[in-house]
Amino acid sequence: MSTRRRLLQGGSTLGALALLGASAAPRAQTGTSTGAGTAAGTRGSGGTLRVAFPVAETGFDPVQSQDLYSGTINAHIFEAPFEYDPLARPAQLRPNTAAAMPELSADFRRLTIRIRPGIFFADDPAFKGQKRELVAADYVYAWKRLYDPRWKSQNLHLVQSLKLLGLDELRSAAIKNRTPFDYDREVEGLRALDRYTLQLRFADPAPRFFQQLASAQPFGAVAREVVEAYGDAIVEHPVGTGPYRLAAWRRSSRIVLERNPGFRDKRYEASPPADEPVLVAEAARLRGRPLPMIDRVEVSIIEESQPRWLSFMQQEIDYVAVPIDMQDVAAPGGTLAPHLARRRVRLARTPMADIALTYFNMDHPMVGGYEAPKVALRRAVSLGFDGADYIRQLYRGQAIEAQAPFVPNTYGYDPRFVTEMSQFDRARAKALLDLYGYVDRNGDGWREQPDGAPLELEIASSPTQLDRRTNELWKRYLDGIGVRVRFNVAQWPELLKQSLAGKLMMWSFAWQTSQPDPDVFFGFGYSGNIEQTNDARFRLPAYDALYERSRVLADGPERLAALREGARLLAAYVPYKFHVHRLQNDLVHPWVAGYARHPFTTRLWDTLALDGEARPA
Repeated sequence: MSTRRRLLQGGSTLGALALLGASAAPRAQTGTSTGAGTAAGTRGSGGTLRVAFPVAETGFDPVQSQDLYSGTINAHIFEAPFEYDPLARPAQLRPNTAAAMPELSADFRRLTIRIRPGIFFADDPAFKGQKRELVAADYVYAWKRLYDPRWKSQNLHLVQSLKLLGLDELRSAAIKNRTPFDYDREVEGLRALDRYTLQLRFADPAPRFFQQLASAQPFGAVAREVVEAYGDAIVEHPVGTGPYRLAAWRRSSRIVLERNPGFRDKRYEASPPADEPVLVAEAARLRGRPLPMIDRVEVSIIEESQPRWLSFMQQEIDYVAVPIDMQDVAAPGGTLAPHLARRRVRLARTPMADIALTYFNMDHPMVGGYEAPKVALRRAVSLGFDGADYIRQLYRGQAIEAQAPFVPNTYGYDPRFVTEMSQFDRARAKALLDLYGYVDRNGDGWREQPDGAPLELEIASSPTQLDRRTNELWKRYLDGIGVRVRFNVAQWPELLKQSLAGKLMMWSFAWQTSQPDPDVFFGFGYSGNIEQTNDARFRLPAYDALYERSRVLADGPERLAALREGARLLAAYVPYKFHVHRLQNDLVHPWVAGYARHPFTTRLWDTLALDGEARPA
């Protein structure tokens, strides 16, 4: 799956006209560990992990939730068929509730998954005192819910574009007839062949869809009895097969998970990189221990970065993603500060599988359109954006300039691939605007449109301190090319609603993925994804053809060529200004063992251990 997030929320917590040459991006290794910290966890069982989220959750239903933080909770309650090795880099997929890796037909149109017997849902009154085993039909039901109009799932696009046979017809019938979705009607595209065998059939080849099936949001198993028992209140009653269950929840304030006493016998196994000695030692010490190794997780919602930082420094939370405004204090230049090294704090650095961007609404009369003057305006805005300064000012140097809708840790990403997307050339930007008639006609110092109408860009923004800093940079860059800008400030949910309705001119935020394939990001330009992931509402038949071809091709030179040609089209028409990929810096107290932020999954806590003797009382 993929998630939108506020432009800098990850940093304040927890994807050309031509190839222009090669440029080496900063070398960044996943999970790099520095500092004097030693592997904790000589005992490493039990205890309470304390965590802070910078953004409030929305609820705990894998189908309805799309935000990052609800997804983090869901990942520890619900289970998908597959999972990632917590420490392996590059990422390694392995069976979870599945008994083995999936069977994929030669034509990539049939996917067969066998579920491991003897896995049970956590106890819940909905089961009326009976132990409830996970079976293939549970995944059929859970994934059919994506198509049920009742749940209005924003994750539907993840499967709908793959054309699972019969599911769209089932959804259309419910909408047309205004009747409940028919879960009992068997369809060819998604069915249980027997108690433990699940099969999916696609109209088009889907060679990489199984990679998505490591994400519990939205592909976690849900029992029908639970959904029917709680109805619209299902977000308050998550019941899964995972290592934890919800123990307490005070909205936007506190979330408590406790060990699922019925969780199966599952043991710690991880394959850390050989050049990470701390993680190698920790993995060796933890290998074979029953999961989860922590009894309880307490999550506090601390929206402001300063209190969250102080909570870490006062040892009230066990790890923290370094807030941007504390970067120079915690890890100047990406190196652990001496005062933290003396406390045996560990710095873990990860290039994130994300991209910060600004989109132009291609349906907007001022910035949209495919004719030369409109393209020139967007290209000029892009050329007037000083990416290097942006990284220095906003990310304190902890980011990589983005060239295309391909992100680190995913197929097709190459730091040597360069497009015009990263170019800063104020003189050329001004020349483009002059050439196409965007000039100052009335002498007020600001350019007008070619027809003489006022030219004023409007960028949507949230009312946060970091967003305000972003806006200051945008204004400086646009002032430099004589273009007036104003900011439409509103809360994130309202902006998202307006964006999906096509009512915003421009908006800056970020996307994050949970799979090593670039399909989600490449889909930013696909016309079939408008009102889903194509926020720019970009429509170009040539791009659509490349996207559709890339989806059915096996990985290899032909697919890479399609991906790069699509990237050049986006750089040429500029429906998006791609900014950066973050380098995430996390600080971890020495009594936490096994910590390494994964680029694709938010499931983490069940593979951590706490050293109760090293931890302050």
